[in-house]
Amino acid sequence: MRGSVDGLGSSAPLGTMLPAVFADDDLAQRFVAGLDDVLAPILNVLDCLDAYFAPALTPVDFAQWLSTWVGAETDGTEPESRLRAAVAAATLHRVRGTPRGLSEAVRLAFGAEPEITESGGAAWSARPRGPVPGSPRPRLHVALRLPAPTPADAYRLDTLVAAARPAHMPYTVTVTAAERTTER
Repeated sequence: MRGSVDGLGSSAPLGTMLPAVFADDDLAQRFVAGLDDVLAPILNVLDCLDAYFAPALTPVDFAQWLSTWVGAETDGTEPESRLRAAVAAATLHRVRGTPRGLSEAVRLAFGAEPEITESGGAAWSARPRGPVPGSPRPRLHVALRLPAPTPADAYRLDTLVAAARPAHMPYTVTVTAAERTTER
C-alpha cells in the first residue's frame, strides 16, 4: 500500500549527485526530479524501517501484514488497538497449538477470556504401566462469552480456533451472551 506522496521530498535528491556538466542542464535536472518523486516514498520507508517493525508505530496495513509473520490470528475486523496488541504478542508463535496459545489468540481477537476444555493430559509416575491421563478420544471445546454476540462472532471464533488449534484435534466452539450484573 505504499505509494507516491504528493510534496514528499527525497532525502537524497539525484540532481545534486549528477556530474558537474549536468548541474546547469534543465532537461537533466527535470528528468531526475521525476525520478526523485518516484523514489522518495521508497527512501522514506528505508529511512524509517525500524519504525515499521514496531507494532505501535507501523502503519495499519503493514501491521496486518506483520500479523501473518508472527502467527497472530487476525481477520481484519478487529480494532486497530487489538491488532497492534496481537502483533506485539509475537511470542504467540512459540505457544501456538497449546491451550495457553489458543486462549491468548482468542483473547486478543475478541477481548474476552475463553473457556477451553480439552481431552489431553500429562502425568509422571515412577511405576510403569500406570493409568494414562486424559481421555482416549481427542477433543477440544472453546466457549466464549461476549456482551452482545452476533452470528459473525461464532464464525470468527470457528475460523480462529481452526487455525490456532493442533492440526489433529477435532473441535467445537460456542459463543454465548455474557451474564450482565446490575448493581443496586
